[in-house]
Amino acid sequence: MKILHLDSNHDVLAQKLATAGFENHYDYTSPKEDIMKVIGNYDGMIVRSRFPIDAPFLKAATSLKFIGRVGAGLENIDLDIAKELGISCYNAPEGNRNAVGEHALGMLLSLFNHLNRADREVRSGLWRREENRGLELDGKTIGLIGYGNMGKAFAEKLSGFDCKVICYDIKENVGNKNCTQVSLQELQQQADVLSLHTPQTELTIEMIDAAFIAAFKKPFYLINTARGKSVVTADLVAALKSNKILGAGLDVLEYEKGSFESLFRNSEIPTAFAALLEMDNVLLSPHVAGWTLESKYKLAEVIADKIIENYKLS
Repeated sequence: MKILHLDSNHDVLAQKLATAGFENHYDYTSPKEDIMKVIGNYDGMIVRSRFPIDAPFLKAATSLKFIGRVGAGLENIDLDIAKELGISCYNAPEGNRNAVGEHALGMLLSLFNHLNRADREVRSGLWRREENRGLELDGKTIGLIGYGNMGKAFAEKLSGFDCKVICYDIKENVGNKNCTQVSLQELQQQADVLSLHTPQTELTIEMIDAAFIAAFKKPFYLINTARGKSVVTADLVAALKSNKILGAGLDVLEYEKGSFESLFRNSEIPTAFAALLEMDNVLLSPHVAGWTLESKYKLAEVIADKIIENYKLS
């Protein structure tokens, strides 16, 4: 079986596939239109987020049996058309869940202790101790929306702190020893912190809007290491200005391109994002929560193992 790799990944991916008898081919630079002309020659394809795998592309892949995405989500693939064409799609949330859990925890602790602001102030010669008095996780209620691989990883990290962890998920009975499943209304009544761990779907796009935020009983902190389009940035900015949201750690933004590889489609900075940049209680990172040296290896290994398991070659 011939596999076309469209993005570079850890060498372990190609090595494991080759050992299992697959034939690896690579094209990291050709335009999508050129790849569509040859994709019909391949049985499998390995992608990250270089370009959307849409219906015209999939229909040109006349021999394609599977796609492996070296990442947690599959929203850059038209899954309905893939299913219709009998193309199996594999992702690897198991590979970077630990990295995401650690990143979310790091963002939360940084916000609670004003580390980003304090660092800038000390570097500029300011020594403001009282103004940078922090909060402790002890006694706080951390609410998670989404309790799959990423949510469970974050809850496991939080288990070392004396805090209460609750979650809301559209699936039933997903709670475990690290987290109690509750209704959305209960979460909004109790949470001091909201952390998102949901995929991008019709249900989650613009989920965190003004009405959703207003439903929280207490002012709260927001952590988003999931998908940027889940949060309406303008409504987040308004909530930060009114102190309904006390601080935000954002690894993802609604302005990201579908490839997640760059931020803006043009050079104009959106007004809401410009406001975020001026706020001391906002921490930003460039969609790297699952982007560690260790996760690069694990993501590649997970995808290789799934392909080998499902397509054992004689």
